[in-house]
Amino acid sequence: MFEAASIDQAALDRLVLGRAQSQFLPDVVQNDAALRDVVQGARILVVGGGGTIGSATTALISRFSPAALHVVDQSENYLAELVRDVRGRSEGLTVSDFRTLPLDYGAPIMGRFLAEAKPYDIVLNFAALKHVRSEKDVYSLLQMIDTNVVRHIRFKRWLQDHGHARRYFAVSTDKAANPTSLMGASKRLMEDIVFDIAVSQGGIATSARFANVAFSNGSLLQGFMYRLSKGQPLAVPRDTRRYFVSQAESGEICTLASLLGGHDQVLFPLLDPVSQLQPLEDVAQRVLMQLGLEAVPFDDEEAARAALPSLAAGKRWPLLLTPLDTSGEKPYEEFVGHGERVLESGLQTLGAIEHVPSAALAGGVITMLEDAVSRVDGDLDKPAIVAAIQSAIPGFSHRETGRNLDQRL
Repeated sequence: MFEAASIDQAALDRLVLGRAQSQFLPDVVQNDAALRDVVQGARILVVGGGGTIGSATTALISRFSPAALHVVDQSENYLAELVRDVRGRSEGLTVSDFRTLPLDYGAPIMGRFLAEAKPYDIVLNFAALKHVRSEKDVYSLLQMIDTNVVRHIRFKRWLQDHGHARRYFAVSTDKAANPTSLMGASKRLMEDIVFDIAVSQGGIATSARFANVAFSNGSLLQGFMYRLSKGQPLAVPRDTRRYFVSQAESGEICTLASLLGGHDQVLFPLLDPVSQLQPLEDVAQRVLMQLGLEAVPFDDEEAARAALPSLAAGKRWPLLLTPLDTSGEKPYEEFVGHGERVLESGLQTLGAIEHVPSAALAGGVITMLEDAVSRVDGDLDKPAIVAAIQSAIPGFSHRETGRNLDQRL
């Protein structure tokens, strides 16, 4: 069977990304003085800062000498690892006022904390339910809407009420561009909240749409490593292409977007659709090859499981290829939606679009969603929720197939 100790993570990153050096680090280096000018002496709050993207961004920003760096995340384990990581670096932790708090960013305790805290100059928000599988039933859908939309509204209003965030940033997703999933639509609604729920007087609000972060928490590629260590087949959808960035690059993208982005701009990585939009089947095959294993394709889950022991004995591994027929999944990634205008960002590696407000806030859709999330009784009608969101978001074309990702490997 496969030995986890044989993994060279840096080599796997290079293999998947097709580059040995960060694509975005040159912008960080070139803009070092500008970044330091924004961060040095500032009080910074990072929400959802224990996850892959949040922790990479926190670690990078800590190098620019903020006066205070406070990190909120619901996961105690993520926060513990973040502290160990930044303290274990060669230079150690150089921020004197560094705190981690295991809080839900939309819960009343967070409101109390913000009411009593000295105002934060910069607030970065990474809290989200980010998987398409989270729309598999109406209860999971409501939780996703609550996390990505309703609690975000509450959080933004607390910031406004207590004088926080002259600069505000929240991470979005590529799936917010011409969304086909309810997850992507919820993040498109979140973009409205970032820009249309007021920031402080003269403040700046930005966001960033993202590629897949290779081997990040909960990602398909991290799942490859788990499947291998557990002696289980790998699985990918057919005819599906994705962009990838590394975990370090995710922090660089968010640092640049949050600290140097212009007001009302959604920034995105400038990736080449010809050379960098990769078929997932090819990525899986290359990962297996890097680990000394030959991929053997299957289209039946039971057959793939049954064949694994004999294949593994010969340094071969089953790769299950599934149809792209689950609700909301897109066959490819894009960063710019219909009717969105591309702008110069002032950065070499990031583009920008000007935020186009949807009709959700003015049309009462957000109010309806807030009511649906807060009620403990009454009918729950998923088609009505989908129709309301669809009426408000330009380019939203939901694919409801009756199948979800929990129904396959």
